[in-house]
Amino acid sequence: MAKLYFYYASMNAGKSTVLLQAAFNYRERGMNPLLFTAAIDDRAGAGIIASRIGLSAPAAAFAADTDLFAAVHAAHAATPQHCVLVDEAQFLGRAQVSQLAQVADDLAIPVLCYGLRTDFRGHLFEGSLWLLALADTLSELKAVCDCGRKATMNLRIDGQGRAVTSGAQTEIGGNDRYVALCRRHFVAALGSSGPDGRTRREGEKQ
Repeated sequence: MAKLYFYYASMNAGKSTVLLQAAFNYRERGMNPLLFTAAIDDRAGAGIIASRIGLSAPAAAFAADTDLFAAVHAAHAATPQHCVLVDEAQFLGRAQVSQLAQVADDLAIPVLCYGLRTDFRGHLFEGSLWLLALADTLSELKAVCDCGRKATMNLRIDGQGRAVTSGAQTEIGGNDRYVALCRRHFVAALGSSGPDGRTRREGEKQ
């Protein structure tokens, strides 16, 4: 039975690389993977999934109003699709996550979603929230903080490398705008504007 998968991680954990490897594996076996990416992220070009190690592939771009079930259904009717791979899945809406679950349930096509879990304030993205709620299988991809611990958080920085504590949830950027950190160093960097609003007590270890 087909499943809905969510592979989540912080920045720089290789999510797009893993997705592109999965697409290659399907094609190598003569099967058709259907790729999607968020239209809002066009750093590599419109409708392009690109990894930091130089791999890339074209994909259908989804916007906030894209009906993903209808898109997959139409593609599958024209040519059998053997899996659906979604990059930047944090930008999905609640309805779109439900549509992808319907793809797995009604079309019997496995759906693999890759994305960030939380934003620069430590808050869940809408797509990640509903994937955590509805996905059949959850898997964390690992990144490493400068201290050597597992990086789970995404710190937004300004041009001088200082932590940004306010602003829109979505701001597209790479290493020039974000740093992957463990929770301890993420909270320390935010100071009194930590993800839960708490101020680190004087003398508390960092």
